[in-house]
Amino acid sequence: MTVPGKSKIGLIGAGWWATANHLPVLVEREDIELASVCRLGADELQQVKSKFGFTHATENYEELLDTPGLKGVVVASPHTLHYEHALAALKRGLHVLCEKPLTTKADEARELVEEADRQGVELMVPYGWHYGEFIQEAKRRMGEGAVGDIEYVMCHMASPVRSLLEGKEFMSTGGGAGDNMFAPAADTWADPVVAGGGYALAQMSHSAGLAYWLTGLRAETVSALTSGPTSKVELYDSFAVRFAGGAIGSFSGAGALPDNQQFQLDVRIFGSEGVMSVDCDRARLEVLRHDGNNFNMDLQPNAGEYFGGGPTANFADIVSGKSAVNWAPGWAGMRAVEMIDAAYRSAESGQSATV
Repeated sequence: MTVPGKSKIGLIGAGWWATANHLPVLVEREDIELASVCRLGADELQQVKSKFGFTHATENYEELLDTPGLKGVVVASPHTLHYEHALAALKRGLHVLCEKPLTTKADEARELVEEADRQGVELMVPYGWHYGEFIQEAKRRMGEGAVGDIEYVMCHMASPVRSLLEGKEFMSTGGGAGDNMFAPAADTWADPVVAGGGYALAQMSHSAGLAYWLTGLRAETVSALTSGPTSKVELYDSFAVRFAGGAIGSFSGAGALPDNQQFQLDVRIFGSEGVMSVDCDRARLEVLRHDGNNFNMDLQPNAGEYFGGGPTANFADIVSGKSAVNWAPGWAGMRAVEMIDAAYRSAESGQSATV
């Protein structure tokens, strides 16, 4: 049964982040019906169904996708399952909000983007920083050619996730919209087989997605170094990238900020006419141009905080037909995965890898 005036959304993977961020946003929407939820563990599944008022609950994601009248699906399962779950939803003609990383392999990410295009539906990756006013202003200015032809990109990110990647106890909302209901399952972050990788997939998929969204660039070759001094997955990443068209870039990541410290995220884009600095932890948007036509946006100190609820609200707007604007498109997530996939191959071989 469909509730009049409401659009049906299902959720696959109701674990730590989905219950702390996506569901607290969706349950408050008067235009959204939480139609079906899927996760493993019968007791936990019923807890989620009861707390958020889902009509139906199942441990079988295909059963969820059979829900009559379903319009969209949030995929928040472990990284290595994103591809399977998102592809199945897209093939049903459903809008999909797929947690980052979009996938763990480049060819899988490309297939998801292509399938969304074929179906004429939206594929989103929940990049919360894209919903900050100054980030959207940076995107607008880049679209107007703020720095001219892009020649070099620097992108750095650091996060307080060491314990998470080491498989130890970890409990943090990390910019979520609600309270924690479950702790993260250790193997989904710290086991290389289940997680697919370490800091690059878990966190740099955020910063890389932002950099590729702002610039429109696409990696061509990657030379990478990674290290995990106290973990089975990597804690630190250093990538040298050549983009299609000849520009170059450097991407770095560190998963070892002290607990409860603010994320570091800094993107600098150098071009033939100037440089743009986008700094989230120090809340700065600055454009310095050779012609002196500079720009510095007046920002509050907390303007760069992560906005976890932004993508979820945007997805609800798309599913309900209130908006057609996708601020966190699948292609940005795909380009991040293309770089990370090549970086992991480079780090393993000790040689540059082609995307």
